[in-house]
Amino acid sequence: MRGRTAALTAVILGATLLGAPASALASPAVPTSIASMATSGDACTPGNVVFTPEVPPALALLGADEAHRVATGRGVVVAVVDSGIDAGNPHLAGAVIGGVDLVGDGERADGLSDTTGHGTAIAGQIAAQPVADSGVVGLAPDARLLSVRVFRSEQQQDKDKGYGPTSQRIADGIHWAADNGADIINVSISQTADSPDLRAAVEHASAVGALVVASAGNRASDPDAEDGARYPAAYEQVLGVSAADATGRATDDSIHGPQVGVTAPGSTVLSAAVGGGDCVFAADAPASSFATGYASAAAALVAQAHPEDPPAGWAYRLTATALRADADNRDDIDGWGFIQPLAAIELLPDETTRGPVSPYFDTSESAVRPPAATADPDHGASPFLLTREAALFTAIGGATLLGVLGILIVLRRRREQPVVDPVEVEREGGLLNIPGPASGDPSTFH
Repeated sequence: MRGRTAALTAVILGATLLGAPASALASPAVPTSIASMATSGDACTPGNVVFTPEVPPALALLGADEAHRVATGRGVVVAVVDSGIDAGNPHLAGAVIGGVDLVGDGERADGLSDTTGHGTAIAGQIAAQPVADSGVVGLAPDARLLSVRVFRSEQQQDKDKGYGPTSQRIADGIHWAADNGADIINVSISQTADSPDLRAAVEHASAVGALVVASAGNRASDPDAEDGARYPAAYEQVLGVSAADATGRATDDSIHGPQVGVTAPGSTVLSAAVGGGDCVFAADAPASSFATGYASAAAALVAQAHPEDPPAGWAYRLTATALRADADNRDDIDGWGFIQPLAAIELLPDETTRGPVSPYFDTSESAVRPPAATADPDHGASPFLLTREAALFTAIGGATLLGVLGILIVLRRRREQPVVDPVEVEREGGLLNIPGPASGDPSTFH
């Protein structure tokens, strides 16, 4: 789309990978057919190619069918800074256009290998292409992917060998992606420590026209973790993402803090599996890694529809149109709310757009609601009616008294008609008409 070709820290992947406990399969959030076909037995084991006809549940929550009538991600390049992408998965064979390995553990130099399945699952959420006998497809199926491999796994043996995720390697991955054509850079990783190198990489990406979308943090990796800023999600140029459950609300499974920009589906994620076909991830708890994948895909749709926008504009469209209870305020749990790709694409921002600070207009006064105007017919005639009365007298100066009285009667009756108090007009950008509660409907926010 665009014309351009450190010490180990507390880095958190924010996702539950393969090997979910059997109890997770009984969760009511997982349709039986998906659970039985894409998670039972060895279905998620590399080398076992299993497909399911089910469509990823998140696509309905995100209104994918409606959004795809407008944009599919065509012409947009998304870099997945992660554990690599298995381009051998049939869903991804035609979507991955290149990559790099920054780990140095003997895997492919082009980054097209994945020993954990994490990056492959994220890639499938974003741009999985249709395959016979499978319902899995990405939210931005026509986007193209770059595999930027920055870690092997989070297992202690890999960390001891220097193959775990590090701040420096993540920064290098963002920098490489920005310099090699990425429009959107997915970083489903978070860390507690601010890093000058990581900050500089994010600033560089923004400067050359790429939007970084990053995990806001996941408690599953550290149950005792305190809420607070996570990086790179907390940087100003980054869209930070928390995981929402089936109701559209973030839960305590995600880290809360100022880094949360939006929420996206993060549970019961049906996507591409490494060395195989389809698999369900995060069946037991929402995971911010997968929420980040869907937010990156949504950003790709917006980028296709608005290629003239800067990266901050793509992020703004997603935050301004996100579903939330209060149009004018964010919080540290849900951020600005649950993303709505089609609404983000269709937004026509102006001075009255509610919500986050706009990169297009000064919206500082958009939330000021003047009191509703009222009119009392007993307070005398309106200037409009008096002007009309004078004009009529001039035109019919020779009329009879009866005619004049008739006109005055008509005018008086008009003045005495009740005036309907005007109601505040809804403005674009997240002022919601919230319907009554409905089970499983993400719009029933309270």
